[in-house]
Amino acid sequence: MMTSRERWLALMAGDRPDRVPCDYAGTEEVTRRLLAELGCATERELWERWGIDKCIHLGPTHPLAKVDAWHFESVYSVWHIGTVTASYGDGLGTYDEAVIHPLAEAGTVGDVERFEWPDPEVWDVTGLRTKCAEWRNYPILGGCYEPFYLYRELRGMEQALADLILQPEMVEAAMERIYYIHESIIRRTLEEAAGMIDFIYVAEDLGTQESLLVNPGAFRHYLKPWMRRMIDLAHSFGAKVIHHDDGAIRPLLPELIEIGIDILNPVQWRCRGMDREGLARDFGKSLVFHGGVDNQQTLPFGTPGDVRREVAENIRIFRSCKGHIVAPCHNIQPNTPTENILALYEAVEEFG
Repeated sequence: MMTSRERWLALMAGDRPDRVPCDYAGTEEVTRRLLAELGCATERELWERWGIDKCIHLGPTHPLAKVDAWHFESVYSVWHIGTVTASYGDGLGTYDEAVIHPLAEAGTVGDVERFEWPDPEVWDVTGLRTKCAEWRNYPILGGCYEPFYLYRELRGMEQALADLILQPEMVEAAMERIYYIHESIIRRTLEEAAGMIDFIYVAEDLGTQESLLVNPGAFRHYLKPWMRRMIDLAHSFGAKVIHHDDGAIRPLLPELIEIGIDILNPVQWRCRGMDREGLARDFGKSLVFHGGVDNQQTLPFGTPGDVRREVAENIRIFRSCKGHIVAPCHNIQPNTPTENILALYEAVEEFG
């Protein structure tokens, strides 16, 4: 029987594993609930009990960060982004919402240059090899780069989008600085844990439910060159690239494939143009698809039977593709019944 890491790496090599791999993504509230209801002492026990091929997120730490997160852009305190804790779902869950955007008043390239950018050398990569060794049977993701996501938290969403037209020089200056900070962190990570990091996360959030958040021209000008360089860096160390991008991003997929993404997540197939059959037909020879179990309707509001049917459909649709990793198409939310979550992984065992 293959280990979880061997299943993921088999797909990356163009081979077929002993079964379809599966992954997990859920909010903290959901994970705590599963641990309590299923009587698991640790998350690792949960993965082992349910045969989940969990991609383990490890990364360097920052001594001044107020939270511990592998996703560098979510360590808001390091970037001087102010947040509040917001609740949703009648108190079922909470999330950090950015309310202080430290570059909101910037008006020139000079303002961007004078900003107190974090020093990439402060991120501590020591001990990463030991951490990776503790998870040697699981795939490991070791760094992330999501430049416009960070820029819009620094500027505010509306201002960041307006900047693409009204302040191009300022966007260019910020994209350059954001790239070189991340390039230094990720390079040091890959050097420290040489051969033990399987994936790097080169991502964005460029889609809405109906269309792109930014037009293809803006993507090509501001993001594509820097993303290509980061993907090339990951590949130079033998790591593969997971590209996360929410929503209706089909128009960008040919260019994302061109610059070398290996895995596409989260496959939100209810969004315009993201039908599974079309994705498999047009891009299946180039990509491993990760996700696809809908968490807008099926997981929270369907029955266990609905979940099982959707998992079976996904496995059938993506069977002829380079690969498929069964997973929810984003974090499972607290309004999702436990029986639906369990149905997802039981269906992997049955159909995968």
